[in-house]
Amino acid sequence: MGRQRKRVVTGEAAPLPRKDEKPSVFHRKEKKKKVDMGKVFINISIGLCIFSLIWFFYALYMRSVLSKRVATLHSSPPVLDANSSNAKVSPERFWGSYRPQVYFGMKTRSPRSIVTGMMWMRQFSDFDMNLRHTCEQGDHLQGYGWLMHDGMTFGVQEIRDNNFTLTTEFVKRMGGDNGGDWTWRITAKQHSSAPQAPVISLMFYAAADTQGSLKAHVEERNRLASITGFSEELGNFKITFRKPVTGELSSAKYASYNHLQTVSPGLEKLTDIVKHSLNRRFVYSPPTGEKRHYIAVDTYKPPHHQNQQKPADTRKESDFVVHQVTVQTPFQIEVLFESGSFHNRPNQLVGSIMTQELEKRKAEFDAKFEKTFGLESKGFSQAHIKFGKAALSNMLGGMGYFYGQSLVQSVYNEYPLLYPEGALFTAVPSRSFFPRGFLWDEGFHQLLLSKWDPQVTRETIAHWIDLMNMEGWIPREQILGDEARSKVPAEFVVQRNENANPPTLFLALQELIEQLSSNPDKAASQPTLPFLRRLFPRLKTWFEWYNTTQTGPKPNSYRWRGRDKDTNLFLNPKTLTSGMDDYPRASHPSADERHVDLHCWMALSSGIMASIAQLLGEPHEVYKLSHDVLSDNNLLNELHWSEQLRAFSDFGNHTENVSLLREKVYVPPGQPRHQFPVARLVRSVRKTPKLQYVNALGYASLFPFLLHILQPDSPKLEHILQDMRDSNKLWTPFGLRSLSKADPLYMKRNTEHDAPYWRGPIWININYLAVRALYHYSNTEGPYKEKAAVLYEELRTNIINNVYRQYVETGYIWEQYNDGTGRGQGSHPFTGWSALAVLMMAEQY
Repeated sequence: MGRQRKRVVTGEAAPLPRKDEKPSVFHRKEKKKKVDMGKVFINISIGLCIFSLIWFFYALYMRSVLSKRVATLHSSPPVLDANSSNAKVSPERFWGSYRPQVYFGMKTRSPRSIVTGMMWMRQFSDFDMNLRHTCEQGDHLQGYGWLMHDGMTFGVQEIRDNNFTLTTEFVKRMGGDNGGDWTWRITAKQHSSAPQAPVISLMFYAAADTQGSLKAHVEERNRLASITGFSEELGNFKITFRKPVTGELSSAKYASYNHLQTVSPGLEKLTDIVKHSLNRRFVYSPPTGEKRHYIAVDTYKPPHHQNQQKPADTRKESDFVVHQVTVQTPFQIEVLFESGSFHNRPNQLVGSIMTQELEKRKAEFDAKFEKTFGLESKGFSQAHIKFGKAALSNMLGGMGYFYGQSLVQSVYNEYPLLYPEGALFTAVPSRSFFPRGFLWDEGFHQLLLSKWDPQVTRETIAHWIDLMNMEGWIPREQILGDEARSKVPAEFVVQRNENANPPTLFLALQELIEQLSSNPDKAASQPTLPFLRRLFPRLKTWFEWYNTTQTGPKPNSYRWRGRDKDTNLFLNPKTLTSGMDDYPRASHPSADERHVDLHCWMALSSGIMASIAQLLGEPHEVYKLSHDVLSDNNLLNELHWSEQLRAFSDFGNHTENVSLLREKVYVPPGQPRHQFPVARLVRSVRKTPKLQYVNALGYASLFPFLLHILQPDSPKLEHILQDMRDSNKLWTPFGLRSLSKADPLYMKRNTEHDAPYWRGPIWININYLAVRALYHYSNTEGPYKEKAAVLYEELRTNIINNVYRQYVETGYIWEQYNDGTGRGQGSHPFTGWSALAVLMMAEQY
């Protein structure tokens, strides 16, 4: 019993030590260890909390910083000086027809310009309201557009309404410190088919835009004889309305007069204000003929919408004055603007003085047109030459000066932001449908305008590049000011900074460089080198932005961002950013896509960047290397050549087995159908997509040829020329169609509301590039030189003949042309890139 038994732990608590018994060393270490571990855990937890808070606030800070980047302008000095457009620096370009969205109007190149314009309506017609003001396709005019316009000093426009024609002419005269004087002349003539001479009301107006003042001067009870005014840019000025006459030297005609003096919250409201001030209480009583009530401006009465609460317009109201003259055709009226700072005026620019000045400007225009384009020496008829002059003049007369703020958004912004205020001097694609700036259109516009006036091109490019943000992004659609925004559907207003557009401004820069290189002593080219020097810092950022934000999944590949994400409603989700909206791409958008057209744009751009850098004595090796890599035909073949299609192609997650089908909507028996959703057309995918070439033969397939990336001895060039000439694929008697006739999506609707756009119709900008490329390959040694020469003559002739024929038949140059009939279609007039027909006539590429 003397042996101590070994204690067995049975799960019972250990006996407590006696008070006089000290804890063993082991127990003391164990307790200390537990305390230390607790402290470590507490410290780690506190550390993690602090780190999380720091990270949280850092993320908030970074998100705040990143969210501001989209609306922060580039830090390098602007290409244009702040006062580059004002009357003292550029007086000859200060006033102009810079309101392309109205049938006839003028303004200055300043942010809050006093604007002038004209509205008209026919009296005693079958329609109570046929007021014309902004260019609208719904007005169904027989034709309108500038016949002559030099972009600076004068213009002659013809507007053919249903039973009469209005000819609007203007001439400017330099003098004083505020852009000088100008005179309008409006001549109205009835059509020979009109049963009787129409009675027309012309409404001339002036409107301030948040600054400046206007005062009406009424004579003979109700005739507005003149408007005097003042603004910061114009100083004091006077607008005089002369009485109508039958001709320049003829006697006065009977007319009825009315006027309106009110205020407007914005320029986009002018038409509505006039409409809501019209009254039928006035009597037209010519010396011979019956007395009749006619419609005229009276007192403005804002519309009252019953049971409709509209938010109050908080904008500052500005002066708006209208002079209405109602007179029977034929007649002629002149409106004279005189600057208060023009002190040594020799005479008034009216009557025979204006006629002499106008004839002088017309003769100068004719001489310059022939010297620039040489159409007469090429054997074109006078009718063709008149068409060429109209095409150029419409682009020059479609130049606009816009000022305002874009709405922009990045992934870091929950809501759109206002971009900094900015100005844009730019041509517009269509005065009726697209009266604003579009980035990829503008490069094509300037190919033509740079031949006529390189200074216009330099200023336009500078305005666009000065709108760049700190990242190097330029909003691709410029919707500046309330007047411009009023013409744009809401879904297209916000611009997103991941979205690009083809960098076509490089085409115009290439032209300026060639002009400078071929004739460095020519006065018109002298400013190009200093212009490029100021442009270059921003141009580097712009190029780098494309090279970082639009890269593809493989090295040296590229992918357009901004494709439509809704794969349920679109037969093939659109790629608006590419410029060719509904052109077939991979059926299922993904990050695995490679786009052949963008690859070629980057090859072109890098080459021009290298040329500019070398010209300026800047490091050019990186751009040259990039150009060499992207132009490597082996790389191009590896990334984009489809053996199945025997053509260049996009690559992505794709299936051809898609179609639009009417969805089924279940309606329970006995229930009324109208209470259930309308059955939509939705996409049906019959085969799982896979990574493959898209195999859509069309404009995108031609880009290695269009931008001269293909080597002249490349066997691929032979395939392209064959596909181009195949009438079952791309060839038509009117130009190249946008998508092969053999393609499954040829002329297919993209949704039930979206007609085919780039899926067959003929587009002149791409056809111009094709003619230009054929000219290049027909003048470059290679096995396909002769074939390219034959195709060049055929294609050039087909395009010119069809665009001219449609202009004669319809009165318009069109957005696109039907590949089956050649008929013009889409928006009109479209004297944006469709006016490139002039360069094809002149054979200037």
